[in-house]
Parts: sequence; structure tokens; C-alpha cells
Amino acid sequence: MAGKVRYLLNRNGRYFARLVVPADLRKILGDKTELRTPLGPDYRTALKLLPGAVAELQHQIGQAERKAHPQTAIRHVARYPLMPKEIAAVNYAERLSFDELIRNTDPRYANMGIDDQFAERLRDARSGKLDDDELRQLIGRRIERYRTLGNTSAEYGTPEWRELAIAISLSEYEALARTAERNDGDWAGQPALPHLTTPPVETMELPPVKLRRLFADYIASRSLVGKGTEANRRWLPVIDSLIKHIGHDDAQKLTKADLRGWRDALMTKLAPKTVSDVYLASVRTILQWAVTNDRLEINVAANVRQEVPKKVRNREKGYTLTEATHILAAAKVYVPPVHDFAHVQEAPLTIAAKRWTSLLCAFSGARVVEITQLRKQDFRDESGVYVMRISPDAGTVKTGLYRDVPVHSQLIDMGFRDFVDQSDGPLFYIAQTGRSPVRAARTVAAYVGKWMHANDLTVASVAPNHGWRHRFKTVGREAGIQDRVLDALTGHASTTAGDAYGDVTIATKAKAIAKLPNYDL
Repeated sequence: MAGKVRYLLNRNGRYFARLVVPADLRKILGDKTELRTPLGPDYRTALKLLPGAVAELQHQIGQAERKAHPQTAIRHVARYPLMPKEIAAVNYAERLSFDELIRNTDPRYANMGIDDQFAERLRDARSGKLDDDELRQLIGRRIERYRTLGNTSAEYGTPEWRELAIAISLSEYEALARTAERNDGDWAGQPALPHLTTPPVETMELPPVKLRRLFADYIASRSLVGKGTEANRRWLPVIDSLIKHIGHDDAQKLTKADLRGWRDALMTKLAPKTVSDVYLASVRTILQWAVTNDRLEINVAANVRQEVPKKVRNREKGYTLTEATHILAAAKVYVPPVHDFAHVQEAPLTIAAKRWTSLLCAFSGARVVEITQLRKQDFRDESGVYVMRISPDAGTVKTGLYRDVPVHSQLIDMGFRDFVDQSDGPLFYIAQTGRSPVRAARTVAAYVGKWMHANDLTVASVAPNHGWRHRFKTVGREAGIQDRVLDALTGHASTTAGDAYGDVTIATKAKAIAKLPNYDL
């Protein structure tokens, strides 16, 4: 990305000088992959301090290199090459920083005069009057410093070396002029040549950072803490959509204009909320992770948004008693369609899913996929209470945490426990080697959804997941169940720090479930 200030890092509004440590020197520098020096929150101040800070970091790397390769002529290797004008700017900044430092530590310094003979020699050098040997006597040590730091590989006697010597001589002369001005109380002086105060600018294109690789690494980092399964499924099509729109896979080249164009294209075929909360939000999250982990300098998606119209709601969020009873009654008596020659083409476990999924959701507040992924081993008898465990081991749970829910007596009376006892493994799908339980559970959930649509069992503005969860809590409150107990049953987070202390036991949950009234089916 052209125009970036070389070695300058902006991290959350604060600036740092940053240098990458060569791989062969990292052991010597404590296994660090980079070195940083804080430069403060002000951009102009950071630019002023940058050259000196970079030189110090390069010095540390130079010392490490001498330890790593004591027999190698490392001074001839320019690991961090700078142009002569850039080295002159670094030298000028270092000289002024040293001048300011010594004024703050030694009150006698300001009374010292300028070496007029040295200044005269510098004028001769900048005008080209001195030969190479005279330049080496005058400024050779400064050149060697920058050779040691890896900023130049120019050899004595070459045109490159002479050009560098004259450039440094000019910066030394300008630094002397500032010193003389400061001795007279004038701190506003500026060099005659602006490039002496301009930090080095990186003009080469930065190495590509693949969007798909960033996404894969982000998911991998989330999986280490038991998260990211849903993001992996839902966000991969988002990344593919973005790459297709911009025509490349390089996050370094991604711009706000690219994202705005992509957003506008999505708006022609998707709902604003989907564009905002799925597409833009996922890219924003991935790029922010990349910035936090030093994979990118900035998150160009940070301020690219899509306004979402305020949602109008004309009814309650959950199913009403009439709606719930209608769905559950249909599920209870579900019989698969019979086709030619009286042949039933539906799998027995799918039939079972259509019969039991809605009933289990109604009496547990669970999500549909949390039910369709259940296995025989997820049920147990504990002190006379028949308990269903909703667990990530079975497939997926949004919070990543298991929860136990006692089974309501109406379900047991309807034969659900007998159905579980007669089952083997997953209750609603056939386990197959290499088949993802999550994908299998989602497939079954889709079958249940299609059946509901085909039989007019769906309700406008009510999604099955949230419809049953909202209704469960509504009925629970009507029955006098404490919110904390309802949260423990549905897997919702506690609302206060105090709620996080202590456990909601199986006994407490069983008493709560027993308060839920039967449905008249």
C-alpha cells in the first residue's frame, strides 16, 4: 500500500516504531518477532521521534546480528536499506534529539560555542569541494554507523558512498545551525531542505494477506476456545462473495470504496439487516482480528455500515396458546404420506423428528437443532427425575455450554421415554462415519421446517427457534418460575453478577418444569 510511513505502527490511536526481527536473530532477542518503541498518541510528535527510535531498534538488531554471525562481514549487508536522503533525515533527527537530551541533563551545554572550523568543513563537503578521503575523515564514522545498522551497503570510493557522505554532511550542517539557534533561545528553526524532516516513506507494495487465509486463521483461533463453528458455516459464503465482487483475495488492497460497492450490490438482493448483521459484521470482525494480531495495519471495514430500518412488530414474539396447541396437536398425530403400492418413503427417524421436535421445544425452550441432534446417551434418570442433557458433544450449542432440562410429564405420558429407550445412538438421524452430527441435525431440522410449511403450521413473524423459546419463558413466568431458573433451562446468560453464583440444581429445575401446564392435544 503506497504512502505508508515506513516502520510506523498505529495501534488503537497510539503510535510505535516497529521493526521486524529477522528469523535468524529471534532466538538472540528473546524469541521476539518484532521490536517496538512507543512514540505517543500525537502523529506529528511520532513522526519527529520515529527516525531516532528506528535507529535504536536497528542498533539492537545489528548487535544481535554481530552475535549471530561474528565471522561475517555483516556491515556490507543492507537489511534495512534507505536512500541517502532518508539516511540524512534520520541523522538530522538523531542529532536534534541528542541536542535536546543533553540540554536537559547538562546546564553547561548551552554555553558552549559552535566549532566554526567543523562547520566550515561541512560547508565544503556539501558543496562538493572535499575528496573522498577528506569526506571519510569528516563524516566516515556516521556512514559506518548506518552501514552497521543495515541502512546502506555503499563501499568507500564508490559514487553511492560519496552521495551518501554529502547528504549526511548537509544534515550535520543543518543540525549545527539548529544548535546555534537554540543557544540563542530560538527553537523554531527549520532546515532549508524539507526532506530532512520527512520520515522515510514505503513506496513498495506490501506483501499480500489472503482473505481466505485470514478467515481460516480466525476460525482456528476461535476453535481453540471452543467457538467459531457457526461462524465457519455462515461466514465462508460471505468471504467468497466479497472476493468475487472485488476480483482479488488480498486484504491489503481492500478499501472502503470496495466495501461500499459490495454493500450496495448486496442491497439489491438481500435484506438490509442481513447485509448489516451478517455480511458487513463478519468482515468487520475478521479484519479487526487481523489488526489485533498484527496481520493488517488498519480495519477498513470499521466504519462501513448499512442502516437497518426500524422493525415494526404487530404481535408477540412467541407462539400464542392457540398457535402452539395447533402445531403440537399436528405433531402428535403425524403420519407420513403413503405413496404408490402403500410404500412409505420417509425414514423412521425423520418421522420421529416431526412427531417429537416441536413438543420437546415447547417444554424445554431449546433451539430446534439442539433437539434434532439429541442422542440416547443424552437422557438419564437422576433421583427419579428423567433428564435431557443438551450438550455440545452432541453437535452444537450456541453458548458452548451444556445444560440439563428435566423432561415434562406430558411427554413421558405420550411415550417419549419409551421411544428413547428403544433408540440407539442419535434419536432423529442415522450416524455415519465421517458425517458431521451438526450437518445431520440441521438437515433433519430442515425436514421439520418443510413439513410445517407444507401443512400451514408456520406463523408469520415467528421463527420456530425463537417462537418456542419466547413462549417457554412466557409460560414459565405465568407459572411463577424465577427468571434465573428459566435462564438455566434455556441457556440464557445471567443478567447480574449475583446470578452467576450458586447452581440451579436438577431438583429446582424439576419443580419448575412440573409447574408448566399440559397442552390440550
